[in-house]
Amino acid sequence: MAEDLVLDTAIRDWVLIPLSVVMVLIGILRYFVSKLMRSSPTPDAKMVKEGQVIIRARSLKFGANFIPPRSFRTRRSYFSNEENGLLHVPKGEGSNPQAQMFSDPNMAMDMMKKNLSMIIPQTLTFAFVNFFFSGFVAAKIPFPLTQRFRSMLQNGIDLSTVDVSYVSSRSWYFLNLFGLRGLFSLILGDENAIDDTQRMMQMGGFGFDASKSLSAEKDGLDILQHEWALPRFEQRAESVLRKLVK
Repeated sequence: MAEDLVLDTAIRDWVLIPLSVVMVLIGILRYFVSKLMRSSPTPDAKMVKEGQVIIRARSLKFGANFIPPRSFRTRRSYFSNEENGLLHVPKGEGSNPQAQMFSDPNMAMDMMKKNLSMIIPQTLTFAFVNFFFSGFVAAKIPFPLTQRFRSMLQNGIDLSTVDVSYVSSRSWYFLNLFGLRGLFSLILGDENAIDDTQRMMQMGGFGFDASKSLSAEKDGLDILQHEWALPRFEQRAESVLRKLVK
């Protein structure tokens, strides 16, 4: 039988609220520090050109049925021609993002700065929370939960008799760590929101491989079956009007 606890108001005043305020302030400080460390790289003309070609090829695929068949075949040949097509990547000329990162010291330095701006503050913050706020039952969720949530909500408390709806101070830290994106978007703006989940997914990435994207768009254009939609517009409009009349 799970036990019900009476939480002291001092825990709210000296643990729950200070911990939340500290997480918000650290997030804002991290944003300004990462903004100072951020460098403005000069765009590569080749990468910009390849990106624009990919966008144009996707636009052709999405709107292929709204142009005549002859125009579609001409545009597809312009993009996917084996000799001089824009999407054709000759063998041996594909870019290697990993080699490009190691050959460009600025790219490697920017990646190291991004990783350090996430790892170091989170390590120091977790040590601070674990030292000052460890072992407290900080809050209670106002709805029942199953036993699967115990390890997530009661990290640092080794009591199986406590109800699952109670949240420990260490678990409150992790909830704030991954749940404050909406608040940061309100304070710093949508483009400046700090999302640790995206940063963790980006760690270890080596950039954009344009050759694979060009090859994928070329294969998509080659297998695309063109069906001109304009000749059937009158029949479709007539069928819709007949249904409305009936």
